[in-house]
Amino acid sequence: MTQAYHHSTSWLSKGGLRPTRQRLALAQLLVGDGHNRHVTAEGLFAAAADAGEKVSLATVYNTLRAFCDAGLLNEIVVDGARSYFDTRMDDHPHFYWEDSAKLTDAPAEALEISRLPDAPTGMEVSRVDVVIRLRKAQ
Repeated sequence: MTQAYHHSTSWLSKGGLRPTRQRLALAQLLVGDGHNRHVTAEGLFAAAADAGEKVSLATVYNTLRAFCDAGLLNEIVVDGARSYFDTRMDDHPHFYWEDSAKLTDAPAEALEISRLPDAPTGMEVSRVDVVIRLRKAQ
């Protein structure tokens, strides 16, 4: 078995997920090399097809949702129609490059949030997503 396989099965077990064929194939594409990445469902579907994996787009969406529900991925919504899935689980901001529709990590040490509104009664803030949208200067 390869290191990518072991890394992926360990990642799945950390989320309490059974390593089905589809989950394992997608996990290897996401975290098999140990690097963090931001992917869309469509991008992961294309990467799976390029790797010779036979999974439907619906399976990719369902699997990404299961990974999020298991605490293995964060979903970053950049607009109503586009979500990215981030394998890096610590709190950190993102740059969204409007010209290329790419999401990258932004330097967290440069971000300062001094105040948040109080959460409504009975609620607590679970996390704050910061997406800084970029476009070419006019």
